[in-house]
Amino acid sequence: MELDTGSTLSIISARTLRKLCPTGGPKLRPAPFTLRDFQKCKVPTMGVGTFRVQYRGRMRQLDLLVVKGPYISLLGLSWFGPLGLAVTGVNNTSLQVDVDAICKEFPGVFDGKLGQYTGPPIALQLDPAVRPVRLKARRVPFALKPRIDEELDRLVEQGVLEPVPNAPWETPIVTPVKPNGLVRICADYKCTINKALTAHAYPVPVVSHVLATLAGSKIFGKLDLAQAYQQLPVDEATAEAQTIVTHRGAFRVKRLQFGVSVAPGIFQNLMDSLLKGIPGVTPFFDDVLIAGPTPEEFEDRLRTVLHRFQTAGLKVKREKCLLGVPQVDFLGFMVDAEGVHPTGDKVRAICDAPAPKNKTELQAFLGLLNFYHSFLPHKAAVAEPLHRLLDKRAPWVWGQRQEAAFQAVKDLLVSNSVLAHFDERLPVVLACDASPYGIGAVLGHQLPDGREVPVAYFSQTLNATERNYSQIDKEGLAIVKGVKKFHDFLYGRPFTVVTDHKPLLGLFAPEKQTPQVLSPRVLRWSIFLASYQYALIHRPGKAMGHADALSRLPLPETGPDPAPAQEVMSLELLPDRPIQAQEVAHHSKKDRVISRVLDWVWRGWPSSSPGPEFAGYTTRKHELSAHKGCLLWGSRVIVPQPLRKRVLTALHETHPGVVRMKALARSYVWWPGIDGEIEAWVKHCQACQESRPDPPRAPVQSWESARAPWSRLHVDFAGPFQGKTFFIVVDSYTKWLEVALVPSTSTSAAIRVLRRLFATHGLPDTLVSDNGTAFTSGEFQTFTAQNAIRHIRSAPFHPATNGQAERMVRTTKDTLRHMTQGDWEYRLATFLLAQHSTPSSTTGRSPAELLMGRRLAIRLDRLHPDRAQDEVVVGEGKNPRTFEAQDPVYAKNFGAGPAW
Repeated sequence: MELDTGSTLSIISARTLRKLCPTGGPKLRPAPFTLRDFQKCKVPTMGVGTFRVQYRGRMRQLDLLVVKGPYISLLGLSWFGPLGLAVTGVNNTSLQVDVDAICKEFPGVFDGKLGQYTGPPIALQLDPAVRPVRLKARRVPFALKPRIDEELDRLVEQGVLEPVPNAPWETPIVTPVKPNGLVRICADYKCTINKALTAHAYPVPVVSHVLATLAGSKIFGKLDLAQAYQQLPVDEATAEAQTIVTHRGAFRVKRLQFGVSVAPGIFQNLMDSLLKGIPGVTPFFDDVLIAGPTPEEFEDRLRTVLHRFQTAGLKVKREKCLLGVPQVDFLGFMVDAEGVHPTGDKVRAICDAPAPKNKTELQAFLGLLNFYHSFLPHKAAVAEPLHRLLDKRAPWVWGQRQEAAFQAVKDLLVSNSVLAHFDERLPVVLACDASPYGIGAVLGHQLPDGREVPVAYFSQTLNATERNYSQIDKEGLAIVKGVKKFHDFLYGRPFTVVTDHKPLLGLFAPEKQTPQVLSPRVLRWSIFLASYQYALIHRPGKAMGHADALSRLPLPETGPDPAPAQEVMSLELLPDRPIQAQEVAHHSKKDRVISRVLDWVWRGWPSSSPGPEFAGYTTRKHELSAHKGCLLWGSRVIVPQPLRKRVLTALHETHPGVVRMKALARSYVWWPGIDGEIEAWVKHCQACQESRPDPPRAPVQSWESARAPWSRLHVDFAGPFQGKTFFIVVDSYTKWLEVALVPSTSTSAAIRVLRRLFATHGLPDTLVSDNGTAFTSGEFQTFTAQNAIRHIRSAPFHPATNGQAERMVRTTKDTLRHMTQGDWEYRLATFLLAQHSTPSSTTGRSPAELLMGRRLAIRLDRLHPDRAQDEVVVGEGKNPRTFEAQDPVYAKNFGAGPAW
């Protein structure tokens, strides 16, 4: 075994183990981890076994990892302690660094809480010419509301959010679900403030300059800041611009947010300023690389960084840090004591690509060759044996000659004549594609003449779960994994993503708002991509030969899904779990419509309209996905026909009513016409109908407008009120009110008042009353008949149909209740004079003007100077006589004696 102090595990190859233990050796158990080499390539393992190890008289039972393939057997650090091993020698330098002790010196940096930068707050620069945008809150699934509320409360408690009534800018949130079931609240800023932000001109660090500062270093480390952007407070104007809108209203965001387009440049500028002047320390966004030639210098630099973080109020995520190691992967390179080395990972997709198994795969591989034909003048001669296999009559024979040509073509594709070094000055292009079983991506530059030159290749075989994705999800997965693979080259700088799947432009285009309905997987991908400055363009598949070839000849290894689907179907979350996901999948296969839709989701939709029965699905085709044999619209399970009645029964179990039943369904299930079926289900539920509240009252039919004064009268009794009973009469046309004190509510009392009024104003055409005994008696009927008056009674138990009288009864009582001076006759006379002379809000004129053709004089008229005294009227044609003082006059004597 080879001694390797850089390996934490002891490893033996399966071939060596068979030689040492021909009988099989100890039983192996599955490895509880994934093993990767320094290039981050997965190392296939057989398992871990416990072996008896003897060294210099020491006997120990030690674990040994068995790996597949031609790997060298290594004696790693896991055996050093038990066997008493130590590395000594004159030329050896101990690389041991007491990382834990250093971290304990700065407990505030590693306490796991959200940091708060103590420097000046961040201020975003908005273009004043851009008008603020306020968008409506997105609809929240019923099942997610408690979790979203919990996360909002947590962020408010942390000081990240603050409730506000409203703001000029309001951005809706999207809430992807984490693997642990919690939700992440993200703002969709690409449709609001990102369009108004002034670009931040701070440059992204140049990779070559960063790597040049590491020369001579032997010990390395990386720090990862926790929730990096949210550690930076923002000023009042920025907090207002970052306001999010939720189902609970608006919240002002007081920290720099993920998804703000200029956030990477702002953060890089801050980190450069904070860590300036520390040798061997290189910040790259939220990662900080620390390097030193000796353990002592590394420790000093680490302490300096942590001290500045503690002073600035910044926090670090301890579990994501890598400290005191002999080598580190940084910006796509492997850095160790010997210098900076290319990882080789960027060409593995070509070098390790499997040989084609049929003409289709060969044609795809040659498409990659044709895409870069301008860089390969001699490709035709090298690839000639491969082109011959594509002849229609040529049989498929893959021999030594074809294998040699295949390897020669791969050598050409990774040669310096094709592969370029990354250049920050050239536009960056990421081309991504997916096949039914693999994904591929090519990172490249666009040259000034328009040609694209590759920088790195990537491919991967889809695992069993990913192969069941819909085609749009596979294409989206290719983009997401390509961006993650080349993160160090792409983050913080603009680049272009190229796809041959046009529907992705509606899902991932950065200038468009995130769609309302997305599968949880695609929603998480959309939020992940929002932190990158990219443009998404479509290119026909014929022009995507390079990425298409990698997707059809992927590396055999698979990778974890960056946004795995939840293992439990939404339908299983219904009360009492009436239906299992397996049952849904079983019936979906048998359902004539859903089975065909599932097939289209997996293999692509037809170009022509499939028929009217598929209309509900074709309008949502870019929002449909498949998981475990079930068809999903967003996060809602599409239920096949045989199960729909059972689902409706489960939804209606607590008789929630139409609105709440629909809200519950929108969190779990869907099928075309489900809203109508829910309405019909509740309508035909006897228990719901019997317990439902009274229906809204029908509008009261208005009386036909009276055409003349005193033509229709409304009458009613009022009281007993303060021991008195009143008879109320109101003219519908003029609103003239008469109120008379009566001894009782008898017919004779009513007739007595009416006769007096009729003597003054004349007989009406119509008389309206309620159904009191005074008005339904024979005597009253005789009275109205003798006077040729049409008598109309209001509807029983509906006083509103005699509303004129009812309203005047209320007005009379309210007014008399406040009048306390004088007896009843005085109070009634005063009240009626005011009512007769006050303009009505309905007619705009006083009742007296309409009924009598004149205004009534009241005491307020005496205030007017024109009416303060009587005018002297002189007869026409007569001269007035005037007298002076002391003039003699005759005085007429009206008593006994002379007349004058």
